[in-house]
Amino acid sequence: MLNGWIILDKPLGLGSTAGVSAVKRALREGGYPKVKVGHGGTLDPLATGVLPIALGEATKLAGRMLDSDKIYEFTIAFGAETDTLDLEGRVIAENAYRPALAEIEAVLPRFTGPIEQVPPAYSALKVDGKRAYDLARAGKSPVIAARGVTVHELRASAPPREPFSLAQRRRGAEDVLESVSLTVHVSKGTYIRSLARDIAHALNTVGHVTMLRRTKSGPFTLEQAISLDILMEKAKARALEDVTL
Repeated sequence: MLNGWIILDKPLGLGSTAGVSAVKRALREGGYPKVKVGHGGTLDPLATGVLPIALGEATKLAGRMLDSDKIYEFTIAFGAETDTLDLEGRVIAENAYRPALAEIEAVLPRFTGPIEQVPPAYSALKVDGKRAYDLARAGKSPVIAARGVTVHELRASAPPREPFSLAQRRRGAEDVLESVSLTVHVSKGTYIRSLARDIAHALNTVGHVTMLRRTKSGPFTLEQAISLDILMEKAKARALEDVTL
């Protein structure tokens, strides 16, 4: 019976629960004894990267993993805010302003250290006993209280150059950005989509997340993560022990 952690490099479009199901399927494929399986931290379907999957005795530590710090890489596209704050949603606000990298770097200290943020309406948080995303999908506007989180580090880098509008050229095409890529180290409970929204608002524009990748969760990093393909190969070879930490 396996006990320990399998660290998945979760692909785009797969939810955390589906990741757990994939590991259970791999165990069946390999003929391993039935064992309790759980994940150590939700990752949105549109996010990729480190998803710790606990097996057996390790499931007793899953709660501790949920409380751990995490590191993400993400991209904010400026000009449109969606109701989900990512690519999945419908546009609810637009703004023609595009910030320069220097402007972005100037506001980042506001979002470093202990901060307050309002989680997205499309989240698994419960409001009056119901999931916020269920209320949002029903056309309601769940009222979610701000919560305190900690951003240990936040840094930005400009993405490859993109086409600019005439108005942007007047400001100087070498300065303004359609999007920006950032790396952030956060405490438990931090919503990256909310962080992206708030950074865009601080820049007097709007934005949404177009890419989100978790590179570290607690002690686990991408260097320890495996793809679903490798997971199944190891299972069929009855060698899941090789990838269990």
